[in-house]
Amino acid sequence: MIAALTITASSLVSSQQVLADPEPLLPDLRQAPVGCPGGFSGDPVTCRDWDVCLVRDASEPRGKCTHGGGRIGAVRLRFTTAIDNVGDGPLLLHAHRAGTGVETMKVRQALQSGVDGSIARSYSEARRATRSSAYYEPAPTHEHWHLLHFEYFQLRTPGGDVVVTDRKNGFCIGDRYRVPDDLPHRPAADESPAGQLARSLDGHMCGHHDPSAVDTMFGISVGSGDDYRKEVDFQWLDLTRVPSGVYDVVNVVNSDRALLEKNYDNNASSIAISVQWPGGAVTPPSRIDGAPEVRLIRSCPGRDRCAGTLN
Repeated sequence: MIAALTITASSLVSSQQVLADPEPLLPDLRQAPVGCPGGFSGDPVTCRDWDVCLVRDASEPRGKCTHGGGRIGAVRLRFTTAIDNVGDGPLLLHAHRAGTGVETMKVRQALQSGVDGSIARSYSEARRATRSSAYYEPAPTHEHWHLLHFEYFQLRTPGGDVVVTDRKNGFCIGDRYRVPDDLPHRPAADESPAGQLARSLDGHMCGHHDPSAVDTMFGISVGSGDDYRKEVDFQWLDLTRVPSGVYDVVNVVNSDRALLEKNYDNNASSIAISVQWPGGAVTPPSRIDGAPEVRLIRSCPGRDRCAGTLN
């Protein structure tokens, strides 16, 4: 729409009446196939952004992988996770706290207007409160603000019982890659509200090295995605005490629907894996000297069950 392309910077930050907008442009978060790099468009069963990592010190969130030759502290299934925005509008979250004495920030969601394309660019102008929150992660490999409980991953039995839950709790959300989908609302490289926001989210670092910030933002533009590679802290599930068997690795984004979306049917993805300890053992050995064999059976994008659907 021509009017949207000629909006000035001042109208970009104008007050957005989300509740009064008859048709806001909503994001659509799609959990990408488990273990695939961000933006992957091939057969997900061929993805190899996952591995089995033996670490000596189980307390290290990013412990160096070893190939044996000493006592093993933990066995981890590491894998890349990615979230695409294939909706009509950006995912944009503004976080704010009253002062540095408050540990966490409250989070509001800003929705793009379907009338004039405007997008609220501050916490005070965003109109939709959420249950989400943000905190500053001081670990040397992060040192930026994290959005809490955006995504989780679990190891489940084919019947859906949870065996292992991840220990990761925060995410720095920004535009990290381009998705291949043909999306009519993908922002152009112009001065429109969506175009300006996309430039802000490109490589966004979430208040890096700024623990005293009282405001920050998180977001993913239409046609972009955010991924976490398997080498990142806590990007794993602990297999140390998991018996041999067939399991689902399940990733879910926005599980509590705290964030408003166009569609929630694609918020989960899963893979079915086989875990087999050496020597045909049913249970893990008391002293672990080698990794179990982990085999990918199938990938089920868009579904939270995979092994249970095997014929």
